[in-house]
Amino acid sequence: MDAVEYFMSQWAEERPELDVTPMATIGRLSRMAALIQERIDGVFAQHDLQSWEFDVLASLRRSGEPHSLTAGELDRTMMITSGTTTHRITRLEARGFVERVRDEDDRRVVHVRLTDDGRRACDAVHGVHLDNERAILALMSDDDRVRLTDGLIALAEALGDAPPAAPRR
Repeated sequence: MDAVEYFMSQWAEERPELDVTPMATIGRLSRMAALIQERIDGVFAQHDLQSWEFDVLASLRRSGEPHSLTAGELDRTMMITSGTTTHRITRLEARGFVERVRDEDDRRVVHVRLTDDGRRACDAVHGVHLDNERAILALMSDDDRVRLTDGLIALAEALGDAPPAAPRR
C-alpha cells in the first residue's frame, strides 16, 4: 500500500459517500512530483545550485546563441510570474550567472543573457542531473516508463499544454 492508497482508505471510512478515485491519479502525480523534486534538489545542492537556478540557466542555454531571452520569454518558458522572474534574474545576476542587456533596436527591451560562468555552471551539472533522472526512472520497467510517458502526454494534450512562443532572434 502506498501513501495515496492509505489516504483513500481513510476517506472511505470517514466519507464513504465520496468518490475519491481521482486521488488515485492526481494524488500520486502530486506525491511523485514532490518525491522526485527531493532527489533532483539533492543533486543540484551538490553543485551549489538550486532547482530554480538551473531552470533559468537551462532555459537560456537551450535557447541557442546568444543564450539570451527577455524576462517575458523566461516567464513563459518556466511558467512563473513576472515578479518571480525578476527576483530570480536579480539573484542569478548577483552570482554572475546572467547579465541584463538592452536591446539594440528597442532600448525599452531588456534581454537576460547567460554569462560564461552561468554556462559553465549549467553545463557542469546538466549531465549529472540527467543521470539522476535516469536513475529515478530506472526504478520502473521499460514498459511502465513508456506507458507512463504516453499517459502523461495524453493528459498534457487534453489540458492544452503547448510549447511557449519561439523567442525573437
